Amino acid sequence: MSGHDELKWLATHGRVTRREFMGRAAALGVSTALASTLAGNAAFADDAPKKGGHLVLGLDGSSSTDTLDPMSYCCTAQYTLGYQFANSLVELNEKGELDPELAESWDTDATATKWVFKIRKGVQFHNGKELTAEDVIDSLNYHRKPDSTSAAKAFFEPVTEMKATDTHEVTITLNGPNADMPYILTDYHLLILPAGGDPKAGIGTGGYVIESFDPGVRAITKRNPNYWKENRGFVDSVETVGINDLTSRTSALQSGTVHFINRVDPKTVGLLKNNPDLTILDIPSAGFYTLSMLCDAKPFDNADMRLAMKWALDREEILEKVLGGYGVVGNDQPVSSLDRFYADDLPQHSYDPDKAKFHFEKSGHSGPVTLTIADAAFPGAVDAALLFKESAAKAGIEIAVDKVPEDGYWSDVWMKKPFCGSYWAGRPTADMIMSLMFISSADWNESHWRRDDFDKLVLQARAELDNAKRKQMYRELQLMMSEDSGVMIPAFNNFLFASASNLKGLIPTLVFTGYRIGEQLHFTS
Repeated sequence: MSGHDELKWLATHGRVTRREFMGRAAALGVSTALASTLAGNAAFADDAPKKGGHLVLGLDGSSSTDTLDPMSYCCTAQYTLGYQFANSLVELNEKGELDPELAESWDTDATATKWVFKIRKGVQFHNGKELTAEDVIDSLNYHRKPDSTSAAKAFFEPVTEMKATDTHEVTITLNGPNADMPYILTDYHLLILPAGGDPKAGIGTGGYVIESFDPGVRAITKRNPNYWKENRGFVDSVETVGINDLTSRTSALQSGTVHFINRVDPKTVGLLKNNPDLTILDIPSAGFYTLSMLCDAKPFDNADMRLAMKWALDREEILEKVLGGYGVVGNDQPVSSLDRFYADDLPQHSYDPDKAKFHFEKSGHSGPVTLTIADAAFPGAVDAALLFKESAAKAGIEIAVDKVPEDGYWSDVWMKKPFCGSYWAGRPTADMIMSLMFISSADWNESHWRRDDFDKLVLQARAELDNAKRKQMYRELQLMMSEDSGVMIPAFNNFLFASASNLKGLIPTLVFTGYRIGEQLHFTS
């Protein structure tokens, strides 16, 4: 075994300390740089999970209008708190595969129209009630009811019946085949709560119990002594602090006020890496940033105007200067290259002032367009808007950048102003992200784009069990979104987090990474 191979084995299987590992590397003549790289992925004995400690998370996306009701969740701080006190039926693992959570198993018939979920026995809610099929049905139907404002409502449109077929068994019947049904149940809105209870009470089956909740400010949870997961829930308590301002979040981590922050500014990664007390986590993802135009508001109700904006956007410049290269260029459709149905042969929108000018003049619009933005939309959003202003000017398009406060951005700007930015964590299937933000009836259709032929093809693709045919359908759908919708996607972003160096345990996934950190993270010293 070579020195390099021996170190790889130790990093993966060995029970040595970091000091012992680096000493062995020196003895084997392995360079410090290579040893440090291997060490970054190692599970050392002194990094093993330890019980105890008070974990403080500094997260964005909080608002004074936040509640504990999963129907209302729209941002990171809410998602993360939700997974502290509650569980889903199904969980995504680090490979993007499905793991049982409150549903210990599932099965379907040959047509994928009837799904049977076996519900885990012996699980208790925080109020002492045992989990049954009734709780599952009540929790899911809460998002299906006629007056529901849940973004997950669209996922359940194909459901014709949902019933308890045993005390711990739920059968869901669909109006057409859907091989992705279990993936839908990983959505962070679909937390399981006690039947008949108040959705705002924060009572679930999760690893932590709500102790206090101050909307937009902080929430404190304490470890659930009866948690059913043996390998999760390490710290004694979790404090989730809402810090929307990026600079303030970074400062809070540097000062030790918080132990973990999300959505790190790529421009500060180098500085944070130089601090031995901090760790940077860089994870390729299906997440993406958007600049979206409302298709039912002038001047973006014109298809040529939307195309003009897409050709006027310099994606490579935004990737380099705003994301620091931590991501890949987007093409105005939300299916990432990590998805099995990604269409890699679509015409790529790239910066072309001549094409932008052609479509702008064809649209008949004159005068400036206003882009309302704040860094709450995504890290560096204001800088991206200013870069867009410069690139569009070369095509004769004047963009007026309206920088607004970060607080209230999601309630007052997103999906309300004709042109603004946002971020998405991506979804585990192409159907889910299209159903969530592109079909006409979707509550989070952020560009108000509506096409009947698109909606029909989404349903057909969902029902197609032949993957080759399905892939061709998804290609056509991606082309429609890229060419016609009001959503511009400059880039798919890597997930960038920063934490105290003695904090370990984050389980990275291509989507939803970080939302379960409350039960995953642990201190090593």
